Amino acid sequence: MLEFPHAARRKRPVLVVLHQETSSPGRVGQILQRMGHALDIRRPVLGDLLPETLADHAGAVVFGGPMSVNDDAPYMRAEIDWLSVPLGESRPFLGICLGAQMLVKHLGGLVSGHEEGLTEIGWYPLSATAAGAALMEWPAMVYQFHREGFDLPSGATLLATGHHYENQAFRYGDNAWGIQFHGELTLAMMHRWVVHGANRFGLPGAQIGRAHLDGRLLHDAALHRWMGAFLDRIFREG
Repeated sequence: MLEFPHAARRKRPVLVVLHQETSSPGRVGQILQRMGHALDIRRPVLGDLLPETLADHAGAVVFGGPMSVNDDAPYMRAEIDWLSVPLGESRPFLGICLGAQMLVKHLGGLVSGHEEGLTEIGWYPLSATAAGAALMEWPAMVYQFHREGFDLPSGATLLATGHHYENQAFRYGDNAWGIQFHGELTLAMMHRWVVHGANRFGLPGAQIGRAHLDGRLLHDAALHRWMGAFLDRIFREG
């Protein structure tokens, strides 16, 4: 189990933004709680309001979802606009998959599908850039579940590159981070995704369900360690 010696002191909660009624912060939520943070979970898609300031929070994590950042839905536009709060207040922010794409969209970048129609659904290799390698050690394989990727926003630093979609992790300024891949899945979450997402396994570039679970046995321990170290870097001072 990951240990966080500095977790004993009381810390501000982390705002957690989810996009489905049954969604969970999973391993990310567990790690943040072990670090000493409570979780303030909100679902704007179901009508929850987001705070006007993060002064009472240690930061925010925006998770993924089956929708597209390009959807013309009021909650989507409002959530993308809300990212001016963590950016304007220099509060720690992490966007995961859809959350990273929201950050890109807010910063004026492009989010779109692969030019050859390829997806990343399953386990795929990850390579750190020079900037990423200088920051920390990265896992060699990561879990993906997406049909759209993003351009690197102006002013952002690319930290890791991927298989079909080049831009996999970036940093914007001192406080904002985006990752395309998923490090939050518990085993139970992966089983649910494999069952409910089976209709996507025939898409170009996708892997069959067994490969998702077999890959977990080989690659998940390293991804778990990385996720803990990454969250500790982002929220250490919270």
